[in-house]
Amino acid sequence: MTQFDEANSVRDFIRDLVRTTHVPFIPGNGLSRRLDEVMLEGRVKEALVRLNPEIAAAPDKADEVLYNLRAILIAARTSSHPVVANEEFMQWLTGKKSMPFGPNGEHTTVRLINFDHPENDASNEWLISTEVTYKQGRVEKRFDLVLWCNGIPLVVGEAKTPVRPAYTWVDGAAQIHDDYEQYVPQFFVPNVFSFATEGKDFRYGTVGMPIELWGPWREEEATPDEPARFGLSAVQEAVEGVLKPTAVLDFLRFFTIYATDKKHRKIKVIARFQQFQATNLIVDRVMLGKIKQGLIWHFQGSGKSLLMVFTALKLRAIAGLSNPTILIVVDRIDLDTQITGTFNASDIPGLVSTDSRAELVELLSVGARKIIITTIHKFGEMPGVLDVRDNIIVMVDEAHRTQEGDYGRRMREALPNAYLFGLTGTPINRRDRNTFKWFGSEKDEGGYLSRYSMQDSIRDGATLPLHFEPRLSEIHVDEEAINAAFDELADVHDLDETAKTTLSQKAASIEALIKAPNRIRQIAADIVGHFRTKVEPQGFKAQVVVYDKASCIAYKSELDKMLDPDASTIVMSKSRTDPAEWARWTPNATELEEVVARFNDPTHPLKIIIVTAKLLTGFDAPILYAQYLDKPLKEHTLLQAITRTNRVYPPNKTHGLIVDYLGVFDDVAKAFKFDSASVHKIISNIEELKNQLGPAIEATLSFFPGVDRTVIGYEGLIQAQTAIADNAKKDAFGLAYSVVTQLWEAISPDPILSRFEHDYRWLTDVYESVRPSDITGRLVWHALGAKTIDLINQHVTVELPDAGTERIILDPQTIEDLMLGKKKADLKEIEKQISARIARHLTSPTFVQLGKRLNVLREKYAGIQQSSLDFLRELLELARDTVAAEKAVHEVPREERGKAALTELFESLRTKETPVIVENVVNRIDEVVRAVRFEGWQSTIRGDQEVRKALRSTLYLQFKIRDNDVFEKALEYVREYY
Repeated sequence: MTQFDEANSVRDFIRDLVRTTHVPFIPGNGLSRRLDEVMLEGRVKEALVRLNPEIAAAPDKADEVLYNLRAILIAARTSSHPVVANEEFMQWLTGKKSMPFGPNGEHTTVRLINFDHPENDASNEWLISTEVTYKQGRVEKRFDLVLWCNGIPLVVGEAKTPVRPAYTWVDGAAQIHDDYEQYVPQFFVPNVFSFATEGKDFRYGTVGMPIELWGPWREEEATPDEPARFGLSAVQEAVEGVLKPTAVLDFLRFFTIYATDKKHRKIKVIARFQQFQATNLIVDRVMLGKIKQGLIWHFQGSGKSLLMVFTALKLRAIAGLSNPTILIVVDRIDLDTQITGTFNASDIPGLVSTDSRAELVELLSVGARKIIITTIHKFGEMPGVLDVRDNIIVMVDEAHRTQEGDYGRRMREALPNAYLFGLTGTPINRRDRNTFKWFGSEKDEGGYLSRYSMQDSIRDGATLPLHFEPRLSEIHVDEEAINAAFDELADVHDLDETAKTTLSQKAASIEALIKAPNRIRQIAADIVGHFRTKVEPQGFKAQVVVYDKASCIAYKSELDKMLDPDASTIVMSKSRTDPAEWARWTPNATELEEVVARFNDPTHPLKIIIVTAKLLTGFDAPILYAQYLDKPLKEHTLLQAITRTNRVYPPNKTHGLIVDYLGVFDDVAKAFKFDSASVHKIISNIEELKNQLGPAIEATLSFFPGVDRTVIGYEGLIQAQTAIADNAKKDAFGLAYSVVTQLWEAISPDPILSRFEHDYRWLTDVYESVRPSDITGRLVWHALGAKTIDLINQHVTVELPDAGTERIILDPQTIEDLMLGKKKADLKEIEKQISARIARHLTSPTFVQLGKRLNVLREKYAGIQQSSLDFLRELLELARDTVAAEKAVHEVPREERGKAALTELFESLRTKETPVIVENVVNRIDEVVRAVRFEGWQSTIRGDQEVRKALRSTLYLQFKIRDNDVFEKALEYVREYY
């Protein structure tokens, strides 16, 4: 007999932890009940009498309530899943049902549980039981753990042994989901949630929820460096968070919703731990009333819309807030549609989605106690203060730039005493500093009230890792042919040198090259080949993200030559300047909903959606697996786009795939770099900037002595322009104005700007009226731009890589490496090191050639059209050859005194655009090999095996670089140097 089994090492561990919360223990065979009874009916009756004065006066009325409860249980026998019955039973449990128990048959609320004081043991009777048997007809099942409240089984748990590798929490969850819920559904009608654990991991889920969606429970780490808990310690953390009575009742009241899925089936959704914790942090902050803002970063796809639903439910239910107004503010119509859909699907009462600014003004002016969903743009022309109440809670979704300008300021002026919580799905970096300033609190560590990162989301199975497949198109331009054709064009139209320069610069832009018809044709063919072989056979679908709306049309035209036209569609926003034939690709809200529904239907022939901006946010399609990215995106816009593919889609979707035609991976790396040390400075230095604004505006206005700024129209403008007529004054005014506008942008949307708005608008109008315009350049481009692009397109060819391409995996470890980054070396020191290295061998042809290779490598990888792994490959070769050359001239390398040749060479090449992942690989190779090598290792089998193992582990496992060529070149370098 083993010392450790599921009973003594896991089940009893959980039982005893629950008992520490003053919950008595009664074993299953000691409960006063028949085996075919779901509830402990004697205890249910006692609770009804205890909690309802009308029933206390006439105890027989408790039987009437029990009759209704039993009827719901019986109805579950005919249901394959007891979700519908579960929803009805929850109505009784949460006090939303009434009976005619009052005077003259008046209906009064029936209370089964006391929610006013849930921790009061005298009002709610809690029990924990083990080995509870339930029998339904001939079927008999036994549950490891059951948690009862007032005689009603709210939680069922299954424990597995921690010492047999064949068993995991999945086995326990499968037993509940596939066995118990199927064959004894009645017992799960009152169920709030179930859990499963094998003593290593703890997962919980709801009735009918697929096992792969069961979530873990984790507490926020005390410090970022604190090691994650594991084993029974992790289980204890989960039990203490989930199974304490107050948490169970919180889940019951505020963190459970019922919705309808795409197949019109009723489903039950329960909060994940990050939603539960963030909601309670928001609610606590509002209840305390001392800090009136907070920033929540929960990664894309981890349930931010549901977080707002749960928060709204709890805020509206708290008596101390006196029925607050809750405002959900988004910055895009598609986000409005997504969030409104989530709220509507959840059947949340008191919900209003505003269609117009007038409707929003009306709701706020009358102090409507509702949940209002609106876009930030509707605040653009608010008439001033609309509501001064302090029980208005604003949750701003995707709290980025649109919240920081005039719209955000108008919103703050309209609701001066409101609580403001910013929610974002992407990490905020230094360029988004105002987001910290206007939503973050200096009291919050790192600037966030709640943070749930991409690493956390992938680790917990809330989202999937992203795989990047670089298929970088190499563009070849026949310069001689283009120059000859261009000169001929310039001669025909008699262009001077200035006009020629303007025309050539515009035509040779990255936009022109990306949109070259020949390039689009080849990439479209590559997309079709990739989709047919790697995406379609798995039952998944794809999204193509392209440069602009014209590119959408061009790609659709090319795809239709190779695929059925019904296999793809375009979704883009409508503009007044669009050609009439584009109207079919600009769906309204209802049509867009239909397109998304067809895309999410695995049986529908629509397989590919082509977009440029629309559906890069607010697009939730779990079936989306591959995103073909041919548009240069930056920062949070890029992260929002690529994470469309990270949704969980059982059973065979293991990751999202980004097929990258422009080399965006390094921009992803930069977007993850996060300077948390500067956050508090950003949040706290606003007062200093505000103090500078008034004097800066006064200094700028001083250029206009005697000008009557109340005069409007051309007369007022002539006065202003006359005051700065000479060039010196005009330049000095421009410089002063630039200071004002920078301060204005930094301070926006602070309400203090309102007092300076009239002056600022006047100065801006004057500045725009005297700012020079490039009219000549525009006229030349208007006349000859199309011809110039045509001649460039005729001389551009494109090469794509072979199908067997590299892949970079953006998993938690890689993300952590990207976010940490490395301190950049001093460029002058680098230059000095390399110069000294070459100077030692000025007479050596070998070192002259190495120097030339160094320069070529530097120049070659300065642009965006190069692969990270190509760079690493050539860097390893150069490092190996440099060390070999030094050994050949019998010099002890400087590296023997501490610094590796590979690192030194890398430092000399690094620029702002250098791939971050390469830097991490370089540093890690040196660390790992030094740890395992020994003198003469190259000539021993054991030494060779140890170094190979360490190197392979570093490249393959840590950095997911499975390119054998890179491995072999790294091994050659290591052999040569170490």
